[in-house]
Amino acid sequence: MSDATLATLLARNARHVESLPGDHFATVEAGQAPPVVSVCCSDSRVSQEGMWDVDRPGWLFTPSTIGNQTWDLVDGDVVVDGSVLYPMVETATETALVVGHTGCGAVAAALAAARGEISTADLPAGIAKWVDLLVPVVEDGLADDRVDPGDDASLVDQLVEFNVDRQVAFLRESADVPDAVGVYGFVYDFQRAYGTAPGRTYLVNVDGETDPDALRDLTPDEHEGCVERLLPPEA
Repeated sequence: MSDATLATLLARNARHVESLPGDHFATVEAGQAPPVVSVCCSDSRVSQEGMWDVDRPGWLFTPSTIGNQTWDLVDGDVVVDGSVLYPMVETATETALVVGHTGCGAVAAALAAARGEISTADLPAGIAKWVDLLVPVVEDGLADDRVDPGDDASLVDQLVEFNVDRQVAFLRESADVPDAVGVYGFVYDFQRAYGTAPGRTYLVNVDGETDPDALRDLTPDEHEGCVERLLPPEA
């Protein structure tokens, strides 16, 4: 680690400490009960607390994985990732968000692997595991008539949305996820693939519902512009 990086980290934390009011942690020092858990992609361009304008601790539980995957492998079985599941079963969190993002490198890597352009065997094991888990999703997406594989400019973003739908379905179908939990799917757009406002989260799925008209019916009128999909709704 460079001395310059360490100095930057310490200076940034000092500014953080100075910015906090004295009672900032008063309501959560003894425990947490976040109403929302949001699983997002591990990407430096995508700030979970930033996109949801979080200004206090204890409101948002923020696991991140490569490709915003909600699952993990345990003894060969695909299970709900513990970082995603924990708040649902331990802190009574009843709203789960799956947030993909435009230009996702994990989806792009899985696409390259599915096409035989790269081998995940050449990747570090800790990365290869997550890309390997995404490859079947991408392959299913390429086989889906709603995805246009000839449109290279938007193919990754189409597959990002397809993956969000798949992750939402996985959470809804898991017996480990409490029945009371509602699952929302979003795509965070900082490349203007969905609209003209970079940084907007676009609602693409609510508990498996993917029809834009139905999603708009669930959305307050002032936020109808936040509903958009690249793919037609699932049949």
